[in-house]
Order: sequence, then C-alpha cells, then structure tokens
Amino acid sequence: MEGVIQTKGLLSLPSNPQTRIFLNKIPQQSLRQRINLSNPLKPKLTNLFSLNLDGSRKFQGFGTLPGLFGVQKSRFPHVCKASAAAAAGGGAGELEADPPKFMGIEVLTLKKIVPLGLMFFCILFNYTILRDTKDVLVVTAKGSSAEIIPFLKTWVNLPMAIGFMVLYTKLSNVLSKKALFYTVILPFIAFFGAFGFVLYPLSTYFHPTALADKLLAFLGPRFLGPLAIMRIWSFCLFYVMAELWGSVVVSVLFWGFANQITTVEEAKKFYPLFGLGANVALIFSGRTVKYFSNMRKHLGPGVDGWAISLKYMMSIVVVMGLAICGLYWWVNTYVPLPTRSKKKKEKPNMTTMESLKFLASSPYIRDLATLVVAYGISINLVEVTWKSKLKAQFPSPNEYSSFMGDFSTATGIATFTMMLLSQWIFNKYGWGVAAKITPTVLLLTGVGFFSLILFGDPLGPGLMKFGLTPLLAAVYVGAMQNIFSKSAKYSLFDPCKEMAYIPLDEDTKVKGKAAIDVVCNPLGKSGGALIQQFMILTFGSLANSTPYLGGVLLVIVVAWLGAAKSLDKQFTALRQEEELEKEMERAAVKIPIVSTNGSLGSDSNASSSTETSSPRNV
Repeated sequence: MEGVIQTKGLLSLPSNPQTRIFLNKIPQQSLRQRINLSNPLKPKLTNLFSLNLDGSRKFQGFGTLPGLFGVQKSRFPHVCKASAAAAAGGGAGELEADPPKFMGIEVLTLKKIVPLGLMFFCILFNYTILRDTKDVLVVTAKGSSAEIIPFLKTWVNLPMAIGFMVLYTKLSNVLSKKALFYTVILPFIAFFGAFGFVLYPLSTYFHPTALADKLLAFLGPRFLGPLAIMRIWSFCLFYVMAELWGSVVVSVLFWGFANQITTVEEAKKFYPLFGLGANVALIFSGRTVKYFSNMRKHLGPGVDGWAISLKYMMSIVVVMGLAICGLYWWVNTYVPLPTRSKKKKEKPNMTTMESLKFLASSPYIRDLATLVVAYGISINLVEVTWKSKLKAQFPSPNEYSSFMGDFSTATGIATFTMMLLSQWIFNKYGWGVAAKITPTVLLLTGVGFFSLILFGDPLGPGLMKFGLTPLLAAVYVGAMQNIFSKSAKYSLFDPCKEMAYIPLDEDTKVKGKAAIDVVCNPLGKSGGALIQQFMILTFGSLANSTPYLGGVLLVIVVAWLGAAKSLDKQFTALRQEEELEKEMERAAVKIPIVSTNGSLGSDSNASSSTETSSPRNV
C-alpha cells in the first residue's frame, strides 16, 4: 500500500519536499505550533501520523491542496475536485471551519431543538386541559360516576384506537409525512372547538336521558357504567378524543417527527430537556384550568359556569393546535434532515395484518410493547379508585376541575425537578437504569396508596389530629401517587421509549410506533380496567379486591423490569451496529492514495511506498 498523509477526513498530502511550499502558505503562527520547519520535513511530519482504517497514515489537523503537486485528474478525480474547490478559494489550503455555535450549541441543532420544545409545550398544554376536562365531564355528569371509566376504556376507547391504527397504517403508505401530520392533527383541533361551542351547549337535546333511566330501572344498578356511556355519549366521545390526543399527537406525531430530524447524540442530550418546557406547560395549564374553573364564583345564579369555562378552555386548545401546525411547517421548511446510515433495509408496503405479524415477530418491538402495556395497566390499577374518592370529596364539576388544576400544576413542578435530574441519570447510568426507575417508583407509591385504602378506618382518629378525614387523606395520597408516577414517566420513561425507536429502520419505526403507541397504550389501560371489572365482580367490591390488585401490580412491574432489561441489551447492540455501518461508509469513500516518495500513484514504486507508509508512531 502506498503511503499518504491523510488530513482530517478531507484531502491527501504527498510526503515530499514540495510539501514545504504548501505548508508555508498556512499561517505560520498556527503552523509552527505543530511543526518545526527549520529541520528536514519528513522526520517531523512522521510524529504527526496516525493509522487510518485502510493502513494509510493520517496527518493531524491540516487541509491541503493535492492539485498543487501535479495530481492527474484522470487518476485521482476525488482529489482533483477537492483541489479545484480549494483553488477557487485562493489557491491555499483551507482549515475545516467549525459549524457556527450559540452558547456552545450548534446553530443547526438549536433550529431543531427550540421549535421541537415549543411544539411539545403546546401539545402538553392542550393535553393537560383535555385530560382534566374529560374526567370532569364523565365522572361528574348526572347519572354517571367513576365506575364508567373501566367500561369506557375497554369498550369504547380501545376499539377506536385500533380503528385509528388501521387507518393510520394505510395512510402512512399513501401520504407523505407532512400530509400525514396535517391529516391527523387538524380533525382533533376541529372537534375540540366544535365541542365547546356546539356539542356541549346542545347536549341536553340529543342525550337519551329518558331511555337510559328506563333501562337502568329494568336492568339494575350493576349496569350503571355501560348505560352511562349511552346516556352521555357526546361526553364519552370527548373522553376518547382526549385520550387519543395523548396517544396520537404526543406519541406518534410529535415523537415520530422528533426522531426523524434528530440524531441519537442530540436525543440523549435534549430529549430529557424537552420535558422541561412541557412541564412548564403543565404548570401554566394547571393554573389555566383552575382559573376558568373558579369563574363560577363570579357568575350570577342560573348561569352554567361550567359551559362558559369549557368555551374558554376549548378556544385555547384550538389556538395551541394551530401553533403546533405552524411550528411543524417552519421546521420542515428551514431545517435540513440528518444523514442516516445508508445500509438500512428498505421494507415494502405491507397490509395491516402483515404489519402486525411483522411487528409481533420482532423481540425488540415486543419488549417495547410490554413497557407501554405494563405502564397502562399499573397506573390504572390505582387511578379509578382514586377518582372515585375524588368525586366523593368534590362532587361539583367546577370543584373537581379546580382540584385537577392544582394536581396538574403539582405534577408539572415535580416533573420539572425530575427533568433536571434526568440528563445526569442518562449520562451517568445509561439507558437501562433510566428505563427501570419508572416501574420502581410506580410500585412503591402504588403499594402506599393501597395500604392506606386497606387500613384507612383504623387510622381515622390519628388523621383527625391533622385536620384530615380518611376520605381526604386517600385523595391526597392518591394524588401523590399519580404525581410521582407521571413525573417519572414524563422525565424518564417517555425519553427512554422514544430513544429506542431511533436505531430502527423507517418502516419498523413508523408502523411500530403506530401499533405500540396507538394500540398498546389504550390496551394497557383497558387491561387494567378489565382486571378491575373482574376483581369487583368476583370479590364483591373494590375494597375487598384491593389485596389482589396489589399482587397483580407486583407481577406486572416484575414483567416490566424484565422487558426493560432485555430491551437494554438489544438497544445497545443496534447502536453499536449503526455506528459500525457509519464508520464503514466513511472508510469506503477514503481519498485515493498518493505515494510518499514524490511519485504520484506510480506502480513501480509500490514496494518502496509500502515500506515508507509503515507506521512509526501508532
């Protein structure tokens, strides 16, 4: 192999006396810090060599002009192109310019991260308003209660989520990514605006209240939940759309877009920080919900304060939704996409069943699905019980909504604090440890909540000393359980899950996210609801089934931790494979070799060139 002086990834420099001519054209102050030109050139340059993958020697730090030394274009086209470009700039070697930075961060990176952070802020601001409002609507409505939630999640939310996944999979095969984004998000914005100004004010005219009352009298109180779905069907539709906003807009649209325009290195550094802006949104949206919920105090008698509050909140949701679309357009217009490895396998378009079979055959996707389903089941094993206690303590819609506003603000503050710690956790302990923190936190806080429910009555006299009733204590402890679990989810679980998608090929990434985030997320919630329904029917009441629910929670969390451990190994292996592919691609485009003894590419000097290029300082 002929010797070469390879500069930092760009050009080649022959190691002959003519090199002095070129090097003298580089500013001497910076050059003489590296090379002493008063002595013979070749010995001094030798100490600056390091081996490339192809056996050639790398010259540390300077760009060059091979064209100055008579390289023939026909034999070294890549070198001549580099020489021509440099000659157009003045005929002297140009040092590789660093990309522009602001506060130590590349400007190109900021052009991606700042809009993504603002998008996440708007999406989570809306989601907080929608999440709090959907619970108020279905739990406090006349003829309904918290018992409607398990039936709603199982028999309404899950089928609609599956239907959306089928539709999204088909649309992803025929629409561009931009068109797919707008096609999905705009119907959400239109529906929430129409609900606040049309559906809710007119709900008394098209809700079948009389029919539901007759059926309830005939079938008995055990059918209160299913009949409530029919009684307040428009509220249930709002509930499902709000749930889908979390699954579709947050998980599929936003994180899919973020994974498309960021690299793994940027994701490790900035994904946890996205939550900082998102949880500022939780704090502000919680204050917004509380403010509009308290408007009832300033209205006259006979005025539906909740209807007025709802109009204001849905107007904000529409404005934020349009802002999300504007930010998406700006990033697609002005920010270039990162370069991915060229060796990704191209998957053909598949039918829905083929997609599901393909995803089910992947251990990587199965482990990701286990994480999502396990979280949904675990959080729902305690959430319905907590909401039933919450309605008993705050029966009116405005009081319930006001408390939920305080709850969202507290969640935002706790999550903001966790976000500040998350980057340190990722940097020090890695993906695997970060992925295991959320199930551990959920297990510990869930056990505390169930324990209070089981032993609340004996603790009553002691709680009275602090001005608390057992009911109010259960509400506060359940709120703390939800706050800690959700803060761990937003700061660690979600970034871990989204990082796991990045090394996958585009087809697996798109269809895998649709299947996992849109189907597995409600599947987990519906699974928790089915477990609760079975326990209540079997043991007679939620209180009697509490010890068994605790046991189920333990089994689910253990399976969750096992899936996180397995996924950690696979994620690490994929990252190493991707880095190796990129390194091989860089090695495949190495610049042609130039002899070090002055003859450029002469076959007759191959032997001596090989000897000259042997490393002296590796």
